[in-house]
Amino acid sequence: MKRIKTYEGKRVIVVGLAKSGLNAARLLKKLGAEVTVSDQQPLEKNSEAQELQAEGGYTILTGEQDPSQLDAGFDLMVKNPGIPYDVPLIKAATEAKLPIITEIELASEIADAELIAVTGSNGKTTTTTMITKMMNQERQTGKSAYAGNIGVPASQVAQKLTDQDTMVMEVSSFMLLGTTQFHPHIAVLTNIFANHLDYHKTRENYVRAKMRITQNQTADDYFVVNFDSEELVGLSQQSKAQVVPFSRLAKSKDGAYESDGVLYYKDEPIMAAADVKVPGDHNIENALAAIAVAKIEGRSSEAIKHVLTTFSGVRHRTQYVLTSEGRQFYNDSKATDIEATEMALKGFKVPVVLLAGGLDRGYTFERLVPFFKKHVKAVVLFGETKNLLADAAKKAGIKQIKFVENAEAGVPVAYQLSAAGDIILLSPANASWDQYPNFEVRGDRFIKAVEELTGKKEEN
Repeated sequence: MKRIKTYEGKRVIVVGLAKSGLNAARLLKKLGAEVTVSDQQPLEKNSEAQELQAEGGYTILTGEQDPSQLDAGFDLMVKNPGIPYDVPLIKAATEAKLPIITEIELASEIADAELIAVTGSNGKTTTTTMITKMMNQERQTGKSAYAGNIGVPASQVAQKLTDQDTMVMEVSSFMLLGTTQFHPHIAVLTNIFANHLDYHKTRENYVRAKMRITQNQTADDYFVVNFDSEELVGLSQQSKAQVVPFSRLAKSKDGAYESDGVLYYKDEPIMAAADVKVPGDHNIENALAAIAVAKIEGRSSEAIKHVLTTFSGVRHRTQYVLTSEGRQFYNDSKATDIEATEMALKGFKVPVVLLAGGLDRGYTFERLVPFFKKHVKAVVLFGETKNLLADAAKKAGIKQIKFVENAEAGVPVAYQLSAAGDIILLSPANASWDQYPNFEVRGDRFIKAVEELTGKKEEN
């Protein structure tokens, strides 16, 4: 950890706690700042605020957050990434020209470790995990650790790593909006879809936020980009870094690509695409992005192949659970949008019984009709969008459409609709908040129901 003096004596307000805010507050105090934390959760229900109160040395504001909190005068705001910029407190800070950053900016400022950052609409977590595993292969000194949007606060991890180590950060568009000096040595952009428009307001804003990952890179750095997208080919020209493409469709052979069922890096064959353990074309793309990073970092093809043939997927992301009576169960609870479910369905070559449904965000599911026609034999639907998904299933000609209370209740129903050789897949295409606190709880309950039905344990 670098002992920077940037924040000594500075008055900083941390808005929004949870894991990232809690760790940002602690780091700022360690760096000599006067720290105020503001979180709308009441103190009696706010475990993070209670922890800081017990530690002492913080001004703690809980409950209603309004612009009057800024009257104390601050030099900086560190904002929880999920808080929109149009809420009154943040809007007032913006109008007052108070600098606003997110926790990953702090982490990058104190990091001694080499920084690799991964963003994209889908595939971030899987790609981040693949890269981390590859970077730990053939290592003589130090270690590789992941952090960021993957669920481990970057400011916490950065404090523990040395200049012999590598930090692989998954970064969201929300996080990137709060960066000014953020500078990864290798930046990865997996793909861009039209996500989070309720937050960013326009697709253009969303794309600009994603491209902040490369804004401070130089010619000594690397920008790994998906060249199967013409949009990303064009965007890559904005970067000052060395552009390293990856392409499942072999649109460029200057980086990592697939050709005739083989994964390559430039002219070097790495492995058969069919040997990548996690299923789906989208995971081939994730693997190619990881291969590009690993080759930039000097890892051997043998080390890369070892990771890709043994890694069975990140929990809740097209995660293989177990096999029973010839049926394979997969948990893709992280599929909170239509694109993610499309990708999951494309990954399977045998009939799928699909469990789907969730929070109604006002869109319909016609886009899924061709994927339903090609891949799905039956659907088990739940949540606010179950009727909308049923309409799409009917248009696809699916005869077996069942409604259930929730994802776990759908497991025995899906099993009855399946046969040996089928896939039973939870890939909801919707957020979970109508019935669950988050997608992790939804996936965990699905797995528990599978274990109870089959009498087997989840395979790791």
